[in-house]
Amino acid sequence: MALEITDGNFEDLVLKSDKPVLVDFWATWCGPCRMLGPVIEEISKEYEGKVTVGKVDVDNNQDFAGKYGIRNIPTVLVFQNGEVVGRQVGVAPKKTYTDALDSLL
Repeated sequence: MALEITDGNFEDLVLKSDKPVLVDFWATWCGPCRMLGPVIEEISKEYEGKVTVGKVDVDNNQDFAGKYGIRNIPTVLVFQNGEVVGRQVGVAPKKTYTDALDSLL
């Protein structure tokens, strides 16, 4: 299951991770975010142990959403070594996300 990432644990879970991290910025009221949710969960299961997968509720955690310029949701960022190495705004096919992760593994 995807981790719940908050402003309080973002640095430890994302920026200090020794694995690639996929972060889904979303909100409960966002229809496209709800469509993407099951895809993110599938990726979380398939890449368990290789990649950290998490979700940031932008309504409750605005610090890092602001820092990374999240203006439209869903936005998925991929981090490696604390740096953003991939960005997908809007819902995309699962392969878009898995290809981004595979390129880092």
